[in-house]
Amino acid sequence: FRKKPNVKLISLIAPLILLIFSLTLADAQVNPDLKFFEDKVVNVVVSTKAGGGYDAYGRMLARYLRKYLPKSVVIVRNVPGAGHIIGANEVYLSKPNGLTIGMGNYKGLIFTQIAGLPGIKFDLAKFSWLANVSSEPQILIMGKHTPFKSIKDLKDSSVPVKMGMSGVGSSAYNYTLMVGNALGINFKTIPGLSGSEADMAMLRGEIDGQIGSLDNLRPMVESEGSKVLLVISRRKASLAPEAPMISSFVTPKTKGIIDLMVASAELGRPIPAPPNLPPGRLKVLRDAMEKTFKDPELLAYSEKVKLPISFTSGEDTQKLFVGALNQSPEIVRLVKELTQPEK
Repeated sequence: FRKKPNVKLISLIAPLILLIFSLTLADAQVNPDLKFFEDKVVNVVVSTKAGGGYDAYGRMLARYLRKYLPKSVVIVRNVPGAGHIIGANEVYLSKPNGLTIGMGNYKGLIFTQIAGLPGIKFDLAKFSWLANVSSEPQILIMGKHTPFKSIKDLKDSSVPVKMGMSGVGSSAYNYTLMVGNALGINFKTIPGLSGSEADMAMLRGEIDGQIGSLDNLRPMVESEGSKVLLVISRRKASLAPEAPMISSFVTPKTKGIIDLMVASAELGRPIPAPPNLPPGRLKVLRDAMEKTFKDPELLAYSEKVKLPISFTSGEDTQKLFVGALNQSPEIVRLVKELTQPEK
């Protein structure tokens, strides 16, 4: 006689067989573009020295991105110089294989590209934009040792107001020249202060102030007594709600340049990859960026260390850059006049 089937044993084994089958099937169906990143090194090229906001965002990205590019290694490489141009060039000219991505002041490079400054080997409209992860105000601050307590004080100054920034062509350099032009302030630019060097120069009294992103300059306001005199954004800065918005200084003559500054401020922390990424690999990276910057652990960490996150998709970031670069001949001429290095 045949033995009766062991129903109890079958009921125990069947789910295991189904699980093994489903895992095998899933492995067979793994996205080949995602699988490409296994055992590969992904380089996050930060276009500043170690320290400062861009470096902090780059290292936060590297820490959590590997979770969504399984079995990959994500490292940060600091490539500073020329107001972020050197790092941007490196990303743009890298192989379009998805293994090089950027973090830096790409919004400042909008002005640099419009002006056609030397050394540029990139076209911001042609980068493969993966995301923008922060849109926050740019602020103008003055050191507590200075006599400048308002925009009127700056305009009435009998001596040039010394402003620090990383380099010619950097966002701070361009904003400083444009704010000076639009508001009628005699700023003296002092480039060559990368990372936290401008903060230290302010504390030593070597410069009067600087323009930068709110999160970068927050410690100078909260801990060192610097005063926020101006906000460049569409929104008030919670750090200094009483500070005037640059839009309050718009005139028919200044509207175009102020609108461009405000639009560029929306692109706080954009993340590019080289042009011409294979479509499948571009989608994998964009999906990974969205998952990374919506990850609860990253969001908790970012709140703890005061690195605010506001996510914009790669597709929308691409549109923002194309729109910002599409300026009238009058604005192009003005940007060129303002941002040409002094001879």
